[in-house]
Amino acid sequence: MDAVEEGRFRGEPAVIVSAGELSASFLPALGMTGVSLRYQGREHLALPGGLPALRSGATLGLPLLAPWANRLGSRQYRAAGVDVDLTGLPLGTDANGLPMHGLLVGRPGWRLDRRSAGRGRAGFRASIDVDAPAFPFPHRIEVFVVARGHQLALDTTVIPTGSRAVPVAFGWHPYLRLPGTPRRRWQLRLPARTHLALDRLGIPTGGAQAEPREAEPIERRTFDDLYLLGRERRLALVADEGSSITLRCGPGYPYAQVWVPAGRPFAALEPMAAATNGLVDGTTPLVEPGEAFTASFTLSVGEPP
Repeated sequence: MDAVEEGRFRGEPAVIVSAGELSASFLPALGMTGVSLRYQGREHLALPGGLPALRSGATLGLPLLAPWANRLGSRQYRAAGVDVDLTGLPLGTDANGLPMHGLLVGRPGWRLDRRSAGRGRAGFRASIDVDAPAFPFPHRIEVFVVARGHQLALDTTVIPTGSRAVPVAFGWHPYLRLPGTPRRRWQLRLPARTHLALDRLGIPTGGAQAEPREAEPIERRTFDDLYLLGRERRLALVADEGSSITLRCGPGYPYAQVWVPAGRPFAALEPMAAATNGLVDGTTPLVEPGEAFTASFTLSVGEPP
C-alpha cells in the first residue's frame, strides 16, 4: 500500500512513507532525521546510540547536516560578504573541538507541509526556517521525500528569506547497513573521482589525486575520505550474497565523504553540496534572494549497482 502516515518510532512522533515493499520513517521533532529504511522487511539504517544520542546532538540514521556538513577548520568565517564569529556559541564539535555538522541535528522546528500517495509512490514535503548567530543568513530549508519501488529520493532546497545571499554547504549522512552480512564481507564500489587530501584534523589541504573506478571488499579497511565526484556519481555497498544499497548524487552534490570507522557495523556514504570547510575557504555556492538551490540524491536498496 502506498501511504504517508503519522505514527511513532520508539515513542517519538514519526512520519512514515510506504510504497510497495519500501518504507522509511522520519522524526520531525528530532531534526527530521530518517530513522528507518526498510525494504522487504529488512532494515538498512544504523542507529548507533539510539534516540538518546540523537537528542544529545549525535548523528545516526539519515540526518540532514545543515547549514554546513562535516567540520569547519576555524571558528571564524566570511561568506557572502558577512563576517561570522562562532566563539562562545553552543555548537556541536568533533574530538578536536572543531564545529561539526551544523545546527539542525536532533533539533525541533520542522513543519510537515504536504503529503501525497498513490500510483506506486508516496511522499511528503517538510520545511524549517533557519537564522542563527552561527549562520546569519535567513533562509528556509525544504525537504521533499519520495518512496517508490526500491528507491528513496530526497530533494533538499534552500530558499533565502531575507535580503542576503545564502551560502550552500549542507549535506546528508546516511548510516548504512546490509542486514545479515558482516561489514568485512561488503564490497565498496566507488566511481572515478578526485581524492581530496585532508590534514590530521580532517580539513582539506588543497592536494588532490585522480582515482579510477574501483570495487573492492572492505575487509579490515577504514575510510574517512573526501571525494570530488565526476560525471558518474554513484557509490554503493554490496554484500557477497548480493544485497546492496546504492547512493546516486544529483548535480547539486559534487562531493561525497566516505566514512567506514573501525569496529562498527555500518558505513556512511555522504552526499555534500560543498567541500568540507567550504564556509571558511569561501568555496561554497551562493543562492541569491529570489532564487532557490536544490540538490537531490537517491538511495536504492536491493538494486544491482
